Amino acid sequence: MSYLQPNEFVTKLVDAGEAKIYMGTRDTLIRAFMAGATLALAVIFAVTIAVQTGSFLIGSLLFPVGFCMLYLMGYDLLTGVFTLVPMALLDKRPGVTMPRMLKCWGLVGLGNLGGALFIAVFGYLNFSMGGSEAINEVGQKMMQVGESRTVGYQEAGLAGWIVLFLRGMFCNWMVSMGVVGATISTHVSGKIMAMWMPIIVFFYLGFEHSVVNMFLFPIGLMMGGEFTLYQYIMWNEIPTVLGNLAGGLTLVGLVLYTTHVRTQPKKTFA
Repeated sequence: MSYLQPNEFVTKLVDAGEAKIYMGTRDTLIRAFMAGATLALAVIFAVTIAVQTGSFLIGSLLFPVGFCMLYLMGYDLLTGVFTLVPMALLDKRPGVTMPRMLKCWGLVGLGNLGGALFIAVFGYLNFSMGGSEAINEVGQKMMQVGESRTVGYQEAGLAGWIVLFLRGMFCNWMVSMGVVGATISTHVSGKIMAMWMPIIVFFYLGFEHSVVNMFLFPIGLMMGGEFTLYQYIMWNEIPTVLGNLAGGLTLVGLVLYTTHVRTQPKKTFA
């Protein structure tokens, strides 16, 4: 498996964050588009398995295949750059500035949205035979998810917003651990194993992932889900994005950087 020590792979993470800043706009958008599309297709895959087997656990166990594919291809998710780029900023890498970091986040988010919407259109056509038939069972399940995770939170008021934020935060704790997993080994098998574990946790526990939601809720609206675009944005996407940012930055990026790069001096004993 060729495991790398934390001080080795954390340095690679900082290097990766710096590289995101210097990547061309075209390449950033294309890679982000493909990441959003790949992840959305993996959601269809997992939900289809869960519906057909009657076991959400089986769907959750297989969902990480999409995450592994997109990171092995070098694509980028918004949740990942929320963690990587701030590490390069903290390390004061040349050319890494706050405005450039925000631009990177914006471009990746835009690309992810485009890819997720692309698969949402495909999913709607696939689940309804091009709009000529009633939505099938898998599509119905996605509609139910969209309704419960917008209207349900709205009905809880402020408490719903807080829970959404926390679920987004804990989601990107796990997802960013998956991003770390992609650098933890020099072998493909080791990378896949390290990525797979935290992604199962986030998906099975129903945490909120901003890019997954860029697919789930638009396709729910296309299929006639009983919630509105406003409810999706205000009662899911915004608090989820903020939670994803907080989780990736504080629970992964800052922790790894401060304890493996900018470490305290070793203790001395008389």
